[in-house]
Amino acid sequence: MERIDLPRHGFGGAPIGNLYDAVTDEQARATLDAAWESGVRLYDTAPHYGLGLSERRVGAALAGRSGYVLSTKVGRLLRPKASGGERDDQGFDVPGDLERVWDFSGDGVRTSLDESLARLGLPAVHVALIHDPDEHVDQAISEAYPALAELRAEGRVHAIGVGMNQWQTPLRFVQETDIDIVMLAGRYTLLDQSGLPLLEECVRRGVRVLAAGVFNSGILATHEPSGTYNYQPAPASLVDRAARIAAVCERHGVTLPQAAMAFPLRHPAVATIVLGARTPQEVVENAAVWSRPVPDSLWEDLRAEGLLPEKA
Repeated sequence: MERIDLPRHGFGGAPIGNLYDAVTDEQARATLDAAWESGVRLYDTAPHYGLGLSERRVGAALAGRSGYVLSTKVGRLLRPKASGGERDDQGFDVPGDLERVWDFSGDGVRTSLDESLARLGLPAVHVALIHDPDEHVDQAISEAYPALAELRAEGRVHAIGVGMNQWQTPLRFVQETDIDIVMLAGRYTLLDQSGLPLLEECVRRGVRVLAAGVFNSGILATHEPSGTYNYQPAPASLVDRAARIAAVCERHGVTLPQAAMAFPLRHPAVATIVLGARTPQEVVENAAVWSRPVPDSLWEDLRAEGLLPEKA
């Protein structure tokens, strides 16, 4: 199958699935429209994001448009919740009438994709990723992957892979299967380059990386670092390190978020950075930031001050 082109910048659909706080349908659509107008042509979503809400919103916004890459995920089936429940209990501000059922079987993968297409209202997705198989690695490799490989051979998806917040399991996939793409969240950033062994193997095997979580959930999202690191309160030591990075950036006329966006794309394995947004303003601000050039001398100075490893 022809290798698909991956744009440099992508839209992450968790926030418009009501991650932490509710987003109205109107605001979600305006945010997606702003992404399109800003030139974003890769859209990533998942059943997990708002119990299908993100998929429905992304599908509605992309209907009638062309020239984009759409990614969704498999591994969680959405089923009626027997015990009811007023709100979702996994971080999304949505009704809790459905529950996520882990299923990395071949049949589960095919069912998941069919149900995602129904929610999206679209005939196909370009990329299907095995989502968070941390506790189901062997089954994901032995059952979910072969099912995705068959779907790829059938032409129902163009590229397949795995999406995770850690690098060790994706490394197994790269070494033991014939995947096309890894989505790696938070493990190759200005503050965390632990995913380098995975990226180096991806280069050797021609697997492309979608880098998500480039702000490590918030600490790198503003020029004066604070807030959260990997969805927990940021330790003082990391806030201090981020502040030292920001000081070097400032000497080069660069902001910390600008450097955080630019850094992953310097690695030859990384094809795309994926940025979540919940408002049109966030999308426009992100686009303005990534369009500014970052001088090579910044990275040299960060290495010289011990703030980036030589291999990064």
